Amino acid sequence: MVSDSSELFPTAFKFLIAGGFGVGKTTFVRSVSEIEPLTTEETLTVASIGTDDLTGVVEKTTTTVAMDFGRITFDPQNIVLFLFGTPGQERFWFMWEDLVRGALGAVVLADTRRLEDCFAAVEFFESRGIEFVIAVNHFEGGFHYQPEEVREALDIKPHVPVVACDARDRRSAASVLVKLTEHVLTARPL
Repeated sequence: MVSDSSELFPTAFKFLIAGGFGVGKTTFVRSVSEIEPLTTEETLTVASIGTDDLTGVVEKTTTTVAMDFGRITFDPQNIVLFLFGTPGQERFWFMWEDLVRGALGAVVLADTRRLEDCFAAVEFFESRGIEFVIAVNHFEGGFHYQPEEVREALDIKPHVPVVACDARDRRSAASVLVKLTEHVLTARPL
């Protein structure tokens, strides 16, 4: 008897986790990954003075200089998500072109204290036809807006999901990935 091939081989998706500097991309990948994530965080040094804008993230002491990598499997669907966290600083954006190859979707993390910091990520994915969701990562002292208010502020299309999340919480981050997977499958059925 031949078993269903979906039982043997997982369906794999490559997703990017993007957004502005200090929005929680590394935290998101760390919290949800079922494997020890690969991170390329380095300590901020005096060399970044005048280059990196720490407005709103003055307590930040490290930065991703290449990418983060993690993996999560959703059973029983046998869907494996490979997660690539992008660097948030403009000086590292050249790496996004390599990271986006083969990606089916992206999470754009947004911080309501600095919502404009995710404009570049939204524009990047829209211009390449990559499906994405906006995940509003709530920070202490952040503003709480309704999804439609965030949609309007970012000028994104009505079909793009806007969800709230806590990047530190595994279940919250996983629910964002479920929403992105559903969104990608609706937009591009397999």
